[in-house]
Amino acid sequence: MPRPRRSPAWPRFDPLVTNKSFNVIIFRYLAKEVLASMLAVSAVLLLIIMSGRFVRYLADAAAGKLDAQVLLTLMGYRLPSFLELILPLGFFIGILLAYGRLYVDSEMTVLSACGMSERRLVGYTLATGSFVAVIVAILSLYVSPVGVKAAEDLFVEQRNRTEFETLKPARFHKLSSRDGVTYAQSVSADKKQLQQVFIAGTAETSDKLSVVTAATGETLVNQVTGKRYLVLQNGQQYRGQPGDADYEVITFSRYSQYVPEPDFEARPKKATDGLSTMTLWKSDTREANAALQWRLSLPVLVLVVALLAVPLSRTQPRKGRYVKMIPAILLYIIYLVVSNAARGLMEEGKAPIPYLLWWVHAVFLLLALTLLLMPSWLRFHRRPSQAAPA
Repeated sequence: MPRPRRSPAWPRFDPLVTNKSFNVIIFRYLAKEVLASMLAVSAVLLLIIMSGRFVRYLADAAAGKLDAQVLLTLMGYRLPSFLELILPLGFFIGILLAYGRLYVDSEMTVLSACGMSERRLVGYTLATGSFVAVIVAILSLYVSPVGVKAAEDLFVEQRNRTEFETLKPARFHKLSSRDGVTYAQSVSADKKQLQQVFIAGTAETSDKLSVVTAATGETLVNQVTGKRYLVLQNGQQYRGQPGDADYEVITFSRYSQYVPEPDFEARPKKATDGLSTMTLWKSDTREANAALQWRLSLPVLVLVVALLAVPLSRTQPRKGRYVKMIPAILLYIIYLVVSNAARGLMEEGKAPIPYLLWWVHAVFLLLALTLLLMPSWLRFHRRPSQAAPA
């Protein structure tokens, strides 16, 4: 009697799939899920943060403090400094989303039945976290300081420009130095020469309205004092009160007007952010030491939050994968705020203990290990009480 053949639809055992190959397949699957979620979350966070910063720069450009043509360049310089803080949060939320889905869909139960322990899951997560930590280390130690320094230099260049150098031809612009408007029919390519200039505003010596018209205008710097002046040629000035016939008319061939420095902060919030890592290493100031430790601690932050995310992602299929999302994000915010506060105390010299920032990482690392080992510890202590009586 012939033996029945196995249906082709049934899975067949492949002798080439060894235990090592199985581990590689599982690691690639978990890493793909985590990194895909991390990229999606990081893209959304980056879009939100960059949009807010772009609106701020756009307001400065509208006020004449920045040239509109340098906005995209400025955002590109600031991108690495945004990513070094966004990637750890994106990786943390990515683990919560990816592993939470695996718990809800009972895939973690299947993997556990196939022999994958939680210790191995932690190892896979740390391997993926090491890859992310290397990227964050490159950004924080090398790329981000270069971007911040380039953005600072661009700010200084824009600060040295007067508001008359940011004029658009044939458009009225509001003056930030005094209540008034200015207009130029044409502007040269180097932004130095103005044609058919019109300036209206309050007179410098009185409250009368001053209207100045000139054929040409040019911004010059006094070599002795370093102050800037707008030099107008071949024009007239009208002074008086609107509605009154008593007004002055002054005809001039050359008229110089002082241009005050714009009230614009060029340097970043922390002066050490634009310094290279080697410069911070050689410096012995408190600010440089705190900035160096902050840069070195960001990759460590990635590994610590990876350990925190593994136990926080545990959930039951009926509860859903978002049940622990809010407490986990609050814990991450507390971690980041306390770390930033520790850096501030170190910069001010008020830290109660040396290397306070690393003590913060040690405390949260201890919390992560406690959350990881707590279920095993509880199961170990429940066994005697659950044993059947002899």
